[in-house]
Amino acid sequence: MDREFLIDLFADFGPVTIRKMFSGYGISADGINFALSLRAGLFFRADEVTIPDFEAEGSKPFQYSTRAKTVLVNSYWELPARLFDDSAELAQWAKAALAAAQRAKVKKRPKAKKAEPKKPLARKRPAKKAIKKTVRRVGKATRPP
Repeated sequence: MDREFLIDLFADFGPVTIRKMFSGYGISADGINFALSLRAGLFFRADEVTIPDFEAEGSKPFQYSTRAKTVLVNSYWELPARLFDDSAELAQWAKAALAAAQRAKVKKRPKAKKAEPKKPLARKRPAKKAIKKTVRRVGKATRPP
């Protein structure tokens, strides 16, 4: 799917921002990414509220393979093929995906505030060890006469 096709596809939904991502595009609205267009298809953001709709349509979650394993990404589900021909219903699914992305954003913990930078401590030089000089007094032994 090219950029122009995606713009036309989301025309009924409203303006979207499409950015190059991985092997395809990330699709966002209001600064929130809610869809991925990859070689494998078009995937919408999903959560516990919307996953049953995807399951009812026979959709599967996004997955990819590494050398060691197959990774399942349960937060993005494949858009049902029938929606490519129904732009009004696709817009409804896109709104639901955006809502799922917004809910996910709210669930994330806020970033911890950075601690105030500590003032560098003055480095103390290690105390010089007092070297005790042992003074040997060598004197002539006096023998009694």
